[in-house]
Amino acid sequence: MRVFVTGGTGNIGSGVVRELLDHGHEVVGLARSDASAAALEAAGVAVHRGELADLDGLRAAAAAADGVVHMAFVHDFTDFTASAETDLRAVRAMGAALEGSGRPLIIASGTSFAPGRTVTEADEGDPRTAGPRGVTEQELIAMAGRNVRSAAVRFPPTVHGAGDVHGFIPRLIGVARDRGVAAFAGDGTNRWPAVHRLDAAHLVRLALEGAPAGSRLHGVDDEGVPLRHVAEVIGRHLGLPVKGIAAEDAAGHFGWLGALVSADVPATSTATRALLGWRPRHAGLLADLDEGHYFQAAATR
Repeated sequence: MRVFVTGGTGNIGSGVVRELLDHGHEVVGLARSDASAAALEAAGVAVHRGELADLDGLRAAAAAADGVVHMAFVHDFTDFTASAETDLRAVRAMGAALEGSGRPLIIASGTSFAPGRTVTEADEGDPRTAGPRGVTEQELIAMAGRNVRSAAVRFPPTVHGAGDVHGFIPRLIGVARDRGVAAFAGDGTNRWPAVHRLDAAHLVRLALEGAPAGSRLHGVDDEGVPLRHVAEVIGRHLGLPVKGIAAEDAAGHFGWLGALVSADVPATSTATRALLGWRPRHAGLLADLDEGHYFQAAATR
């Protein structure tokens, strides 16, 4: 299959590219910069120069492909709404190019919040409160009615592994270094789901090859790791004390991460595993943290 991939040099996307190539697919990768183009070429990928705002270019690349994997996102948290709107327009453009073809369009999405319970693939989200990325997912799922084999692969807050330099775990490590304490909010029993980046990439390939149209899939291995346990590993590796921060003080301590650090957002992937036979085989979050690569990388920045 000739696959057009956006975000092919990112944390998940680079793993997706390798996974696709290793399983006999031809990959064309979107490259915004010379550095991204060089990285893709070094991996054995054909390059399509452009960016998410270039809708004509995205439509052309999607039309020329047997399937599309969309992993890119503008990670500008100072204007998240604008980033999400750029993403929505990109998904619409690529979906339009595939309309009526039955070809796959796989996008990265996020597990949602459902206070007090574990989120499943059956949670569609309330259109009134879905947020800008939730709207994109809803429009993607609706493309199934226009003969696009659309699937949203929902990833948890932490997609971890060697090479993760911009995710939440490196940011938590950075806050701990800056503050001199490895902290958690409240009593630290609130949970984050997590998955290794290579297991995430494997699921994306399975979705591309066989997910039914209109699928919501969960790329979740650890269903819920207590944040206190994450802080304890960070504190041990950095030689810092570990302590709780009052929930009302989390924003002051963690900055924009405060709300997420305080959230209890467990999720399951039971239905995804049954549907596609996906079985995570790489280290869980705490074991991966204990390997030490996060702290070595942080020390060099």
